[in-house]
Amino acid sequence: MDQDTFNMSIRKFLKVVGVSSQREIEQAVDAALASGALAGNEILPVVMTLELGALKLTAKFDGEIRLA
Repeated sequence: MDQDTFNMSIRKFLKVVGVSSQREIEQAVDAALASGALAGNEILPVVMTLELGALKLTAKFDGEIRLA
């Protein structure tokens, strides 16, 4: 295994996940604020699940997103 290639491919994947996830969250929050479903001062619990089927890996990460 080429460690540099491996590390770079993980970083590239995580960058895509980070940027795409942020965009999805921002759009969902904007829509909820516009519809009145959110007031803008909430703390939203969030879960990210990572699955790597070929290795039977499932990892769950919990956190929160604060709007104010």
